[in-house]
Amino acid sequence: MTNSFSLNATKSQTGLHLTATLRQLKQALLGVGWCMGLLAIGGHANHVLAQGPVKVRPADYIVAVVNSEPITNNEVQNLKLRLAKQVVPGSPVPDAKTLTQQALDQLINEKAQLQQARDNGIRIDDTEVDQAEATIARQNQVSKEELYKRVATEGLSVTAFREQLRSQLMISRLREREVDNRARVSDTDVEQFIQTQQAGKPSTGLSYDLNLGMILVAVPETASDKEVAELQAKALQISKRAKAGENFATLASTFSQASDKGANGGEMGLRPADRYPTLFVDSTRSLTKGDISEPVRSGAGFHILKVLDKKQTELSNTTIVQTRARHILLRVSNELNETAARNRLLTYKQRIQAGSDFADLARQFSQDGSAQTGGDLGWASPGQFVPEFEEVMARLRPGQVSEPLVSRFGVHLIQVMERREVPLTLREQREMVRNQLREKKMEEMYAAWVDELRGRAYVELRDPPQ
Repeated sequence: MTNSFSLNATKSQTGLHLTATLRQLKQALLGVGWCMGLLAIGGHANHVLAQGPVKVRPADYIVAVVNSEPITNNEVQNLKLRLAKQVVPGSPVPDAKTLTQQALDQLINEKAQLQQARDNGIRIDDTEVDQAEATIARQNQVSKEELYKRVATEGLSVTAFREQLRSQLMISRLREREVDNRARVSDTDVEQFIQTQQAGKPSTGLSYDLNLGMILVAVPETASDKEVAELQAKALQISKRAKAGENFATLASTFSQASDKGANGGEMGLRPADRYPTLFVDSTRSLTKGDISEPVRSGAGFHILKVLDKKQTELSNTTIVQTRARHILLRVSNELNETAARNRLLTYKQRIQAGSDFADLARQFSQDGSAQTGGDLGWASPGQFVPEFEEVMARLRPGQVSEPLVSRFGVHLIQVMERREVPLTLREQREMVRNQLREKKMEEMYAAWVDELRGRAYVELRDPPQ
């Protein structure tokens, strides 16, 4: 049996790392308002959030027409509510008029892109939507049935949710065809960036490394407004205590409801800032080392963040943290469903905690090719494994065993064995710079392309009825 799980990014074409397809899905998930675990799914501002129905719906009317397709007032108001919820706590809240205009602009941009996608013959079949649904469920560590229940709490039917996801996948496919595939970074671009950085000059593409501590006050999906307010007050109190000088690590181990229960003092590890959720980066952008944020709201709850370290990435001595981990993989089948696999792995975890050897259990029970080596996956660099696996692995301390987690390969139990820092080769450093510059160029090209597409569209704005 081959080790199908641990194939690295240089050899695998199976999506074990963030390929263009996964980037499309991340953009699409942004479009329907879901996050992959705690990872914020970044994207351009013109990506549209799901327009879930509001509880009180005024009489509807058309507010704009884009190439003969209408946009209704209810669509605008629904998106406006979602945009308001996305404002980072502590940041200025746009006034109602500004939010309304932002919502209308995003809807116009979406209409224009969807029309262009259809004109270009782009179609998303049900199988692709099914795969996207499965990815959303997997990244949030819930079953598809639980996903549908959460969608229902947003006021969306399953059919409406799937159609919104289909639309966002169409836009992402269009973007890849019209923009991403045309973004090129030359060797000269790379050399100029390196020379600028080595000369100590500021560069708009310069990245920085970030190490955050996090305390999560979880908010249940079914929480009432009163319960949410109480949990927010609890998070504020924890933040105040941390700012007053109490030990953050102690507060994390006492109060955090993250999956690791505040282990390791809530420390999430030093990594490039773009490998943190966008929400976390935005909330700590103005903070310096040692500072603590106000509670930040995400789909999981309220996060209190502490900047443990913050420094510019230096190309000349760039290092990466490699992790050596082992795992036990159980594949889901007709004979073994996901719940049964989870329960079986929980039993293995209890045996390990009682003194059994992880490697012996992996040899005996794991259904991955790594079983013969005790589940050892070898030294792995960031980005080598699928995101859902890597996110959990990154939060584990050496020796710590995870809870069962679901990936596209099955259900895993992970143990981190050790970590080390290794320097990047010059070739790897240049490739890192090339990827960074290409991502920046794609965003700039996409923004310009959307503006051009909207400029070519016929857009009629209508006044509300008297």
